[in-house]
Parts: sequence; structure tokens; C-alpha cells
Amino acid sequence: MSYLQLAYVHLATILPAFLIGTFLLLSRKGTGIHRLLGKAYMVLMLCTAVATLLMPARNGPRILLDHFGYGHIFSIVVLVTIFAAYRSIRRGDVRKHRQNILGSYFGAIWIAGLLAFTPGRIIHGVLFG
Repeated sequence: MSYLQLAYVHLATILPAFLIGTFLLLSRKGTGIHRLLGKAYMVLMLCTAVATLLMPARNGPRILLDHFGYGHIFSIVVLVTIFAAYRSIRRGDVRKHRQNILGSYFGAIWIAGLLAFTPGRIIHGVLFG
């Protein structure tokens, strides 16, 4: 898969994950719709993490295997927090589940998302020429 195709997969998964995640944070917890959309959020976040891990770093140094850069840390954070969130909710640990989900939402969507708008990034180029 080309870099551009992976970028489209990333956008196609992160945008609905952002919308679903926002809805879930603002809505009542533990309902059937929360569980259903929570599963969708988890799958979307896992897909976006895998897609970004397959994309070579294009900004900044490639610090590992001439492929991975500092931005790939967000992908690892997503993989760890999503699996931890799933494991903790299955065990009934709502507090730990909440912490992991908030970590993935704010860390990987908001912080990484805002960094995507910095000069030299694809989104910056698309929006600001």
C-alpha cells in the first residue's frame, strides 16, 4: 500500500473515531449504545494505529529502522491504551478503563491531531497550501 493510500485509511478511521469518541465522552456511560459505539471506537483506533505504523516517518528523524519517527509513539500509545481499556472494562475496572480511553482520545487524537497541522505535514499543506 502506498503512503497516500495509508494516509487515506488513516483519515477514514481517525475522523469517525474522533466523532464517536467525542459523543461517548459526552454521553451516558454503560448503556447499550455506549458499548456498541465503544467497540466501534476501539476498532477504528486500532486500524488507524496500524495504518500509521505502516507509514514511514516523513518529518523529523527516522529514529528506528529508517522507518519509525517520534510520531509513531502515538501509534504505540493507542495500541497499548486501547488493549488496556478493553482488558480493564472486561475485568470491571471502570476507573482504569476511563483513564486508558481518555489517554487514547486526548493523547492520540487531540495532541497528535493538532501536531498534524504544523508546517511540513500533509494536512498543513492541504489546508494552507
